[in-house]
Amino acid sequence: MAFTEAPDGTHRYRATCTWSGSTGAGYDAYDRAHRVESPPAAAALELSNDPSLGGDASRLDPEQLVLAAASSCQLLSFLAIAARARVDVTDYRDDAEAVMSHDEGPARIAGIVLRPQITVAPGPSVPRVERLVHLAHGECYIANSLATPVAVEPAITYSVS
Repeated sequence: MAFTEAPDGTHRYRATCTWSGSTGAGYDAYDRAHRVESPPAAAALELSNDPSLGGDASRLDPEQLVLAAASSCQLLSFLAIAARARVDVTDYRDDAEAVMSHDEGPARIAGIVLRPQITVAPGPSVPRVERLVHLAHGECYIANSLATPVAVEPAITYSVS
């Protein structure tokens, strides 16, 4: 199962990322295509690397997933807050953008800009809806997590010839 809730309220998520192939011919030759699954969701993601790094442009890459997660989380947080506030949201579109930096230090997403275009039923003022957008941003799990350190715990095995 991909999601569990501990007695203390802690939520745990799981995913399985798989790849097979060979890197023996060097950096330019190996296939970047891989698969991510996170049961109980039935859909798997067929991913690759950014095309500038040898990836397949027809597949999503990890950087796009970070941006999509931030955009989706903002949407869901906003809809929840709007619904609790009895604001009738009828349409939402976010043309979000992430900027990748290769300056000093490790490569990283240097900034994400979310640009939601929100349509609501008549009633609430524009400042009220804007306030709800900002409250939702403060509650977005993904936005709150992006500055969190990421630990890596590898397990290494050797292939059998």
